[in-house]
Amino acid sequence: MTAAVLVVNVGSTSLKLALFNADASAELWARETALAADSDRVAAIGEAIGESPAHEYDVVAVGHRIVHGGATLTAPVVVNAGVEAAIEAAAQYAPLHNRAGLDGIHAACGAVAGAPQVAVFDTAFHHTLPDAAAVYGGPYDWFATGLRRYGFHGISHEHAARTAAALLARPVDELCLVTCHLGGGSSVTAVERGRSVDTTMGLTPLDGLIMTTRSGSVDPALVLHLLRAGATVDEVENVLEHRSGLAGLSGTSGDLRDVVAARDVGSARAALAIDAFVHRVASGVGAMAAALGRLDAIVFTGGIGVHSAEVRARVCDQFAFAGLGLDAARNTAATGDTVISHADSPLAAAVVTAREEEAIARACAALVGHP
Repeated sequence: MTAAVLVVNVGSTSLKLALFNADASAELWARETALAADSDRVAAIGEAIGESPAHEYDVVAVGHRIVHGGATLTAPVVVNAGVEAAIEAAAQYAPLHNRAGLDGIHAACGAVAGAPQVAVFDTAFHHTLPDAAAVYGGPYDWFATGLRRYGFHGISHEHAARTAAALLARPVDELCLVTCHLGGGSSVTAVERGRSVDTTMGLTPLDGLIMTTRSGSVDPALVLHLLRAGATVDEVENVLEHRSGLAGLSGTSGDLRDVVAARDVGSARAALAIDAFVHRVASGVGAMAAALGRLDAIVFTGGIGVHSAEVRARVCDQFAFAGLGLDAARNTAATGDTVISHADSPLAAAVVTAREEEAIARACAALVGHP
């Protein structure tokens, strides 16, 4: 049988499955399905794996995207009881995401018996953050006990940086890049010579930019105000996670396409939501550029980053002063993996299609080897 790597990427309401050849150089099959919120998630994932072509291959590893690795899980690792316990411990900071990932591991253990389960962490790419970028301004005990900035979307940011370097025909270890993962969750990262040195997300994936339904950074005293006004912790969490961001500002679903449609028929709230989103992204890029000290390119990835020429153009316009010359025709036509700045622009801009499953498969191949 042909050797293959199976990737299981479980979200709070979705499941992405993909099969790659053993060295992860080619995708063999892929599918995305919805997971009902009230379903037995382990059973549903196991059933989906059973219906996939995985049984037609010799599965040499099963890769899982795990959002939070905490302080100890800083590289891809074969899952054992200790790793599971560490993932569960980090779930206090990303409960929906980490427990969904554990459900994927448990389902795959039953559906693909004998294959090593490999956890690949969104936080791992950011373990190179210097202490000054990772620490919060509270008491030192916070930092000492793991209450610090971890960063997320690391699988995507690392892939975006390496792909952009190839597009620019320069080694990634010579470049200073700002990568913008813009989608349902959004974050911006400073990548210095292939290493993350700052990022907009923090202890949890709620921090940083305005997102589809998440607030991003807010004044902590605002949260205290809501609690003192009578809101419960669960109510505040629900507002910040599910009723904020583009959705809360615009009054739409939060999907950028819906927000744009509402703006284009005259909704002032929708216009404000888009303006605020762009403002926060551009501010994040500026902050990351300051952390780098120089900037060679701005890289866009994620659903919004790849599909919204308007967002890219508006963010890039804020960096015309730094020499970024956007090619409007290239930007409009871009669908992924392309440079969108003029050839002679001293500051480049590029678009990279997010390929988290491929990156996870490559990590598995590197860890467990292949025939």
